[in-house]
Amino acid sequence: MALRIIFMGTPDFSVPTLRALVDAGHEIVAVYTQPPRPGGRRGLDLQKSPVHQAAELLGLPVLTPVNFKAEEDRKQFRDFNADVAVVVAYGLLLPEAILSGTRLGCYNGHASLLPRWRGAAPIQRAIMAGDAETGMMVMKMEKGLDTGPVALTAKVAIDENMTAGELHDSLMLAGARLMRQAMDKLEAGDLPLVTQAEEGVLYAAKIDKGETRIDFSRPAQDVHNHIRGLSPFPGAWLEMNIGGKPERVKVLASELASGMGEAGAALDDALTIACGSGAVRLTRLQKAGGKPMSAADFVRGTPVPTATRLG
Repeated sequence: MALRIIFMGTPDFSVPTLRALVDAGHEIVAVYTQPPRPGGRRGLDLQKSPVHQAAELLGLPVLTPVNFKAEEDRKQFRDFNADVAVVVAYGLLLPEAILSGTRLGCYNGHASLLPRWRGAAPIQRAIMAGDAETGMMVMKMEKGLDTGPVALTAKVAIDENMTAGELHDSLMLAGARLMRQAMDKLEAGDLPLVTQAEEGVLYAAKIDKGETRIDFSRPAQDVHNHIRGLSPFPGAWLEMNIGGKPERVKVLASELASGMGEAGAALDDALTIACGSGAVRLTRLQKAGGKPMSAADFVRGTPVPTATRLG
């Protein structure tokens, strides 16, 4: 028989998993997601989350509690009499009353190779650290932060120029396939659980705006990892003189390049920039209020001569 599942998720990352569980024939008895937030060009319109919109298209009931502090919300969750809750990027720490509110507990789709990169920003942190691979894991949730036993794993390689956005999309699809497999195994009573290792724990702290500025005094590999790890959002940035005044420019892609010089100095007129050691070539940029563009298009409109200082 199909499982009775409560699905909990919010962003685009969660949507393929929701659809995969529906396609697998499981019964989604409720979808929980974050409440509508102000959005639109002026921030005045309340916008439903991607999961909210997808659930409505699928004809599924949607609930948007701010949290689960009220007993009324906890009781409503229990009253669905679900077999299991599936959690993918929901955006809320779940209390014990919810973790134990279904027959088989809560299973989380987490975007790292646990115990490495527990926490809020595992995709960005893996790239910023220069990891060669990461993956998706299906984990049974407990009170600790991403500490529960792991059921299934799917590894994903991180190519040398891969951005966080590209890795996000690869993991999103891998996670949907993995969770479908996990729930099929759970339904059959054949889902293994392995306790996480105590060694190798790293925490993926939420990205802070204060760490997004590019520091060209660092080695080129670190600068490159920083740029691609923050692309496309929130975006690593530098400051350059445009029209006689300093302006922020986001750098959305780069590649390692040959050359050396004073950190932050342009080594040519094609945006090859010297770092503390080595150099990077900036390949995709975005001015404030503008659209992303290639380096060639950027310098066509905003020349950056050799020896120009950026930072």
